[in-house]
Amino acid sequence: MALVRPRFSKTELADINERLEAVTTKDVLNWVELTFGRSAAQISSFGLEDQALFHIYWTVTKDARLITLDTLRLPTETYSLFDQTKLRYGVDVEFFYPQLNSVSEMVKEHGNNLFYKGRYNRELCCGVRKVEPLGRALSDLGAWITGLRRDQGMDRGSINIVEWDQAHNNYKVNPLANWKFDEVRDFIDANDIPYNELHDKGYPSLGCAPCTRAIAPGEDIRAGRWWWETDSNAKECGIHVVEPAKR
Repeated sequence: MALVRPRFSKTELADINERLEAVTTKDVLNWVELTFGRSAAQISSFGLEDQALFHIYWTVTKDARLITLDTLRLPTETYSLFDQTKLRYGVDVEFFYPQLNSVSEMVKEHGNNLFYKGRYNRELCCGVRKVEPLGRALSDLGAWITGLRRDQGMDRGSINIVEWDQAHNNYKVNPLANWKFDEVRDFIDANDIPYNELHDKGYPSLGCAPCTRAIAPGEDIRAGRWWWETDSNAKECGIHVVEPAKR
């Protein structure tokens, strides 16, 4: 059966966002399910936001698709959470991995820990381990669902609930755009949702093990990501790049 991949004009998209800004997160996900069906999937790094979001998505449809990128360098705790989530929701998590030949060539030329040697090398590693697999994961989707929130800072402060993703030729849906961090944590606790135990050890934002550290009280929530880099506005891996819509 062919997957549904609708397209909206700029005016239609603006109207959709105005309408969805006034409804609940569950209502947003109901709209996703009705509009895109199986051509929509949540892309998850299994962080707090992702776990809260999937819990709601699963209440909308037990056929909710859950995709993750296994970079092959994730923390042990993240791999444990994969299994806990599958057990809790009975979901068949779809894993996408980096191309092993690309990883091998990169490591041979630049070393295993190339990311500590400058931003160019770090972005190269992110490209091989995250961006390229994401492209494959999104290739047949009409929409991908993320746990992005506006109060995460950087370019995320300007996200819409539904955006045209020019790079992947589909729509990006951010149902938690208006949530605050404390709301996410309270929702996790109230619904007994499985989460990464590193969040209890000072890790509000999680990525690959070598590139993530705990933060100190008062630090920005993404200060632990690529902490050796000095440009705080560049702390992105390339997955969530905000670009002007070209529709």
